[in-house]
Amino acid sequence: MLKAGPVWALGAMSGTSLDGVDAAMLLTDGVRILDFGPVGYRPYTEAERAVIRAGFGLWPGDPGVEAAAEVVETAHAELLSGFSGADLVGFHGQTLAHDPRGRGTHQAGSGDVLAQVLGLPVVWDFRSADVRMGGQGAPLAPFYHAACAQWMGATGPLAFLNLGGVGNLTWVDPRVAGPDAPGACLAFDTGPANAPVNDLMLARRGLAQDAGGALAAEGVPDAAVLTAFLNHPYFFKMPPKSLDRNDFPALVAAVAGLSDADAAATLTAAAALAVARGAEHFPVAVDRVLVCGGGRHNATLMAMLAAELPCTVAPVEDAGLDGDMLEAQAFAYLAVRVARGLPTSGPSTTGVAGAVGGGQISRP
Repeated sequence: MLKAGPVWALGAMSGTSLDGVDAAMLLTDGVRILDFGPVGYRPYTEAERAVIRAGFGLWPGDPGVEAAAEVVETAHAELLSGFSGADLVGFHGQTLAHDPRGRGTHQAGSGDVLAQVLGLPVVWDFRSADVRMGGQGAPLAPFYHAACAQWMGATGPLAFLNLGGVGNLTWVDPRVAGPDAPGACLAFDTGPANAPVNDLMLARRGLAQDAGGALAAEGVPDAAVLTAFLNHPYFFKMPPKSLDRNDFPALVAAVAGLSDADAAATLTAAAALAVARGAEHFPVAVDRVLVCGGGRHNATLMAMLAAELPCTVAPVEDAGLDGDMLEAQAFAYLAVRVARGLPTSGPSTTGVAGAVGGGQISRP
């Protein structure tokens, strides 16, 4: 049993952009954020990225999944074993496939393995219960975003934008008590974010990313490609809604004939336009969008967002938060909510029929 009151939770996140594993400590009672603790990062090697990338689109039992899971477990164990003082761990794992209306959702990596290695309770498999109940299983950070808005002392609606492999938005009204209460949150995936640009850079230049958006800044976005992109059926769906990393193959194919710079510029503009289209779903306009995730380091993407959105666009650091560690902190927070029997998602964040608590707990 988890002790009563605030506890230190250690959360970990490995996103589809495949940069590495983030880990962060959070002091919380599962409702409030009480303190932030140490953070850490363990990058994947190129060889490890290749093994995980080979697992994208695969499901449990498929050849290649076990190898990807072993890489994920090893990287997490190496990073998390360097922390002390945690009461439990929140382990997201590595998403390999996400098809909530089909085969479900698949995150590689076993909480059982980590519990034995770390000697701590590990909360994991956060998304499956939501999917089984008819939800999208994503995004899962919104309840934490609501807690962040409360911690910040926000007095009106605002939005959090995470720019990982896929982009996602959370609209929050901090005046509503409880993240699962009607009118508190609206969340959904916006569209591709870093993943297509990262894949382009790897294929054409052998680089992991377009650092700072420098290559995109040299190019000119292709208007015809972007027009076709915005006609994708996904943009006409009402939220909540979610995506897999590779759900826009036509966009990737459409830039194949462009120069490196123009292709990077087009893919970066697509990410910004997807966010702007998503913001049209906000119940009430916001005066600021706070950006977390690796994409906020892309100056070209941030400038494009500022041009497309009718509000302030700023990194979450402007509000005193850590944009590199927000998702790792989110899974620390959600782990405590699971252990306390509190919901981790709801109708307005994943489309699930009612508030649901995901996750299973493995003990050493």
